[in-house]
Amino acid sequence: MNRNDRPLPLILRVILVLAAGVLFALNIHSFVNVAGLFPGGISGVALLVQRLALDLFSVRLPYSLLTWALNVVPVAVGFRFIGRRFTILSVLLIVSSGLLADLFDSLFPGLFVTDDRMLCCVFGGFLNAVSVALCLFAESSSGGTDFIAIYISERTGKSAWNAIFAANCAVLLVAGLLFGWDSALYSIIFQFASTQALNFLYRKYSKTTLLIVTDRPDDVYGVIRSLTNHDATVFTGVGEYSGREKRLLYSVVSDTETGRLEREIRRVDPDAFINVLQSKEIIGKFFKRRAD
Repeated sequence: MNRNDRPLPLILRVILVLAAGVLFALNIHSFVNVAGLFPGGISGVALLVQRLALDLFSVRLPYSLLTWALNVVPVAVGFRFIGRRFTILSVLLIVSSGLLADLFDSLFPGLFVTDDRMLCCVFGGFLNAVSVALCLFAESSSGGTDFIAIYISERTGKSAWNAIFAANCAVLLVAGLLFGWDSALYSIIFQFASTQALNFLYRKYSKTTLLIVTDRPDDVYGVIRSLTNHDATVFTGVGEYSGREKRLLYSVVSDTETGRLEREIRRVDPDAFINVLQSKEIIGKFFKRRAD
């Protein structure tokens, strides 16, 4: 196995997941609930049901029980089709964040950073992104719709995020109708802030295209193969200025691999000319390690 494809040690993955659980719970207690927001995914549905029960029947349902119940089917999908260790770590996140959210509500009911709704949206969205990024670094997920999206993507080869986005919009529509459009609109700001921060913090799923002009194609390809497990295509051309025959290597890699790859390519061929391009969409076979 390529050394870049080896997962983190299990103990480190567990620590990252538990840290994410603490941040998720703090975010729900100190930002989401204070501003009356509805985050995306199953946590948003759980909070919507919790608020409905409180307003209609004056019964406060535990957030933990709601989110656990809603995650039963997605977790089953994860165990069956995605990966056992990946799913177990995700379950650890679901259980710990639910328990801690209820615990914080019971022990620290008045604990919050600010009651300004816009600040709650921005900083709550950022904290949510940090939590999700920790899960992704631990090679797990935050559960819920993540399992469904991964399953659909691996079974069909198509992205399921448009369907997930539509489901989130439906939750916000219901929230707006029942609790006022301010809550729904502020929740959109929260989700936008979270998405933008996550795109900055975690770039594994972003792809870059490398165009490398070199006199040592075999050595350069060896670096690409050993560091990323990705392939490359070689083209032959002639440099107009020098009149010498050159090789052009074309390869697509993950964005997080690019910096180290550039350094190693320059080490084996100091004269290599490297052009790095952002890849908007990749259609076709692209190596990625399956969840464990």
